[in-house]
Amino acid sequence: MTLREPESIDLPTPSGPMRTLVLRPDGDGRYPGLIFHSEIFQLTGPIRRTAAFLAGHGFIVALPEIYHEHLPAGTVLGYDAAGSEIGNRLKTAKSLQGYDDDNRAVLAYLRDHPACNGRVGAFGPCIGGHLAFRAALLEGVSATACFYPTDLHKRGLGAGQNDDSLARAAQIRGELLMILGRQDPHVPAEGRDLIRQTLAAAGVNFTWHEVNAAHAFLRDEGLRYDAELSRQLLGQTIDLFRRRLT
Repeated sequence: MTLREPESIDLPTPSGPMRTLVLRPDGDGRYPGLIFHSEIFQLTGPIRRTAAFLAGHGFIVALPEIYHEHLPAGTVLGYDAAGSEIGNRLKTAKSLQGYDDDNRAVLAYLRDHPACNGRVGAFGPCIGGHLAFRAALLEGVSATACFYPTDLHKRGLGAGQNDDSLARAAQIRGELLMILGRQDPHVPAEGRDLIRQTLAAAGVNFTWHEVNAAHAFLRDEGLRYDAELSRQLLGQTIDLFRRRLT
């Protein structure tokens, strides 16, 4: 599918307006909605290209700026030491409630969108994978794909670094696709084992893939990018969303 011109909107949240990029197929029709949470660097080129890939397969994709309370609208952090320092600092400056409020705002926007079929899912890499996991905890989110979600195993998201994401796994009612890299230092083997065992014990409907890849292998810039794994696993992501949301 070809796409419409991307639309930039400001969604209201309890902590102020949240700049959100919306991509969707051109032409008439009703499509499922996807909330797409970025890495800590916000809406970079690789994130936008992945969003275009998803939207081009028949989805309305909304990408919120995850640090909208702390950075001017439109800020994109660099894939460098300075960008990493800012992104990692803000990750724990923002409250867990703030992340959840953002999820609710975007999901409500998608459900009310005139071109949406009323069904919604979530997607994200890195911190975005963790934020997508928290979206999966909300009612009505039918499918979620989490690529190498950071801090999920160590409860490190948000101010106070004591999140309850994994502890609430039994609340997930949709289907979950979990994709992690064996060479990812941010989610070591013991962390991956904890996540997988917790999901299984909670009775979550999930598919689990551990692949021979480093952190951020989906990002099509830099030496960690794995094009073949990205092709395969984004294909499985599309399959999940089509099966559960269309």
